[in-house]
Parts: sequence; structure tokens; C-alpha cells
Amino acid sequence: MNQNVFDDPRITAVGLLVEAHAGLSARFAAQFEEHGLSPVEFEVLTRLARSPGNQLRMTDLAAQTSLSTSGVTRVVDRMERDRLIRRRACPSDRRSSYAVVTAAGLERLDQTIPGHLRIIEQWFTGQLAPDTLHVLLDGLRQVRDAVHPGATAGSTNPNPEEPAAPLGC
Repeated sequence: MNQNVFDDPRITAVGLLVEAHAGLSARFAAQFEEHGLSPVEFEVLTRLARSPGNQLRMTDLAAQTSLSTSGVTRVVDRMERDRLIRRRACPSDRRSSYAVVTAAGLERLDQTIPGHLRIIEQWFTGQLAPDTLHVLLDGLRQVRDAVHPGATAGSTNPNPEEPAAPLGC
């Protein structure tokens, strides 16, 4: 095998991304644990809180996370038992339901976010000049949209004049 292949900048780029992700994830996980959340529970709460009406269809929530549909169901079951989220049936489609963040879930998120932002600032965004961060965010969005096109499914209200919950569920 050609030794120069290991010096390929494509391998370096992916390796740096994986290493940065692993380092940040370890710091985040410890901080989430202080607030009684797993990383996936924090992700679910954050995605719901950032969505119109603090809710997403279960299928959109699965598309936005690294979980399968059955994995989202298990996480939502657990979070529903902890009263962090609740399910809401879709009035026009019995096969579909929404996950909705509760007041208790928003409160837990409010308690967790300040420490989360400190970690982000200290170990990620604070390491970069503003123009570098802007370029990085643009690049990450391009890559995300290419490899995970469903990552923003259901997160925007297609018609801001209408209620946040789409009629077609």
C-alpha cells in the first residue's frame, strides 16, 4: 500500500472532525449527566424546543436525530415517563403523532443550557475567529445537507400565517 495515502487531506479532514466530535461529546455528556439527561435526551429536548410550537412529528424527530423510528419511540417513552415531553395525536392522521416538550422539559433545558453554552464557547466556538466560524458553519451545513437531508425535517413552519402544527400531520 502506498504510504502517501495516509497523508491524504481527506483522511485528515475526517479524522480531525471525528476527534473534535469525540472530545466535545465527552465534555457534553458529563455536563448533561449533572442535569439528569443523556446526550440523546438533550438532543431531543433541544430539537423540540427549537421547532415551531415546541413539537415535531415523531417521524421528523427520527429524521433529525441519529435514532431510528423505533429508537425515537423508546426515548420518547422514557422522556414521557419523566414528564419532559408528551405525545400529541394528530387530529387528521391517526397513524401520526407529535412529540411535544413540556414545561418541565423546558425547565430542565433552561437549567442545562448555560453550562452547555460555556462548554461550546470554551472548547469550540471560542477557539475560532468569527470569520473562521462563519466559514466552518457554512461548510458543515453543506456536508450535513448532503449526508443527512432529513436533518431539518419538520423544523420550519411552511406557512407562518398558519398555526405551527401542519394540518396534514
